[in-house]
Amino acid sequence: MNESSSAFQQIVDAYRAAVLAKDIEAFVALYHDDVHVFDMWGAISLRGSAAWRAMAADWFGSLGSETVVVDAVQVESTQAADLAFGHALLTFTARASDGTVLRSLVNRVTMGLRREDGIWRVVHQHTSAPIEPGSLKAILQPAG
Repeated sequence: MNESSSAFQQIVDAYRAAVLAKDIEAFVALYHDDVHVFDMWGAISLRGSAAWRAMAADWFGSLGSETVVVDAVQVESTQAADLAFGHALLTFTARASDGTVLRSLVNRVTMGLRREDGIWRVVHQHTSAPIEPGSLKAILQPAG
């Protein structure tokens, strides 16, 4: 990986590209075989690349001709030797084939990465959104 940017930033950039291309292989390749994901959607957690692949196949397959653009802000990370940790706010924007925005939401993401044989992979991922106390509904759009 390019030494001028963090391992986390490079994973985020590759994640963005894989999601936009709906490339399941590129997406799953970012994750360790024994990845543990606490995701917001459906299952409370997913363990292993097979489960993560199935989630990606369902997600990308549900999009039809839509694409999803992922933007990352408030990206922060630290790394030492073969471990890295980072977090960001990710905005997922679904677009129709003509570019029209269909929907958008914001997730918080935290990832733990490990480098093995010179390759950084996500070993743990946690996505979340704040919960509105009165309704107990996830807040998927920031205020303002």
